[in-house]
Amino acid sequence: MRKEEFSRLSISQKIKTLYLEGSFVVAIRYYRHKVNLYLLGDEYVEVFYNHKLDQIEKIEFLARKHSRMKFYLDQIKL
Repeated sequence: MRKEEFSRLSISQKIKTLYLEGSFVVAIRYYRHKVNLYLLGDEYVEVFYNHKLDQIEKIEFLARKHSRMKFYLDQIKL
């Protein structure tokens, strides 16, 4: 699935796509979120879950040069 197609999906469709086609990589804590990182094709996708609200707030692609990448690199080798 292309990035443009994935970006147009609803959150529930994104979750289903990640579950069926993606691979879970690792989870981190980032401010008030638990962030799950998935590999979808050759792109990384983050799922931001807010514990206090008990909901997924956003699902978005992670640019490989984003500063948040260092949090993942501390735990695994991407």
